[in-house]
Amino acid sequence: MIDNPIADEALDDELFEHYRFEASKGQSPLRVDKFLMNLVENATRNKIQQAATAGNIYVNDVPVKSNYKVKALDVVRVLLSHPPFENLILPENIPLDIVYEDDALLVINKPAGLVVHPGHGNYTGTLVNALAYHFENLPLNSSERPGLVHRIDKDTSGLLVVAKTEQAMAFLAKQFEEKTSEREYLALVWGNVVEDEGTVTGDIARHAKDRMQMAVVPDGEGKHAVTHYKVLERFGYVTLVSCKLETGRTHQIRVHMKHIGHTLFNDERYGGNLILKGTTFTKYKQFIDNCFKILPRQALHAKTLGFMHPTTKEFMSFDTELPEDMKECIAKWRVYSNSHTVEEED
Repeated sequence: MIDNPIADEALDDELFEHYRFEASKGQSPLRVDKFLMNLVENATRNKIQQAATAGNIYVNDVPVKSNYKVKALDVVRVLLSHPPFENLILPENIPLDIVYEDDALLVINKPAGLVVHPGHGNYTGTLVNALAYHFENLPLNSSERPGLVHRIDKDTSGLLVVAKTEQAMAFLAKQFEEKTSEREYLALVWGNVVEDEGTVTGDIARHAKDRMQMAVVPDGEGKHAVTHYKVLERFGYVTLVSCKLETGRTHQIRVHMKHIGHTLFNDERYGGNLILKGTTFTKYKQFIDNCFKILPRQALHAKTLGFMHPTTKEFMSFDTELPEDMKECIAKWRVYSNSHTVEEED
């Protein structure tokens, strides 16, 4: 799948898992090379076929050729002779905005654009690389990533808690698993959210056609997810909302808000980088383009984070201001909505 500069250092009989995917219940028969192309970012069909020829692709623990048809609930794995590069963490002197720190943990305000952990296509320049530089002997989570209790998307800004001890890792991870931690995000979404507040409940799984997206699927076919939202301010064609997570699934807020018809503003992956509401006037298009330039990412910020401290057992709550790009974009919308008559839309 990728070039192997350290293969000579690996034992001949030792293989390392690089990718693991379980086909959904609704998966229709699909060649394994096409299946993996839909899931592995930047992978080519030629590289995948080479991996199959070398006996590196397994389905249900049996090596298969590239023409094997993946069926519902098949477990597809790619095994190579060297560890995944994301496990080879290089310490990098990347500045950290530390909101709080003690012997057990630290809370970081992550800027937009910073990837949280190494992965395919992002082996350096991540938050984990920064943590490896600034701290020694951080505990590993269940995915063997040092310090990480949870994560937020690359282009989402905001608060993350990092564990510094094994005890803190276990204690904090349990809170996220049992949904006793508190997380509030602020999001600017397309459209006028009519209800002042509400709850979105819907299982989340990979999109059936676009594997880089997640989607709401029928109950039992994905992971249970619940998002509570509340309107903070309306600007006619967009709305500023607070979203509180009851669960923490991949892209949860982005998927749930799109599901109810309110895609996040400038969320390219889910179509929010198009003009989804508004007028056809040239000046309006110019206004939106300017907003996109000010905020060149999805309008999502992890504003507050609360959890019980693993040592003191006291509940701690942290809050951070909106970053400048979101502040400036919201300010432009506030001026626009105060100076223009917004037509009611269905």
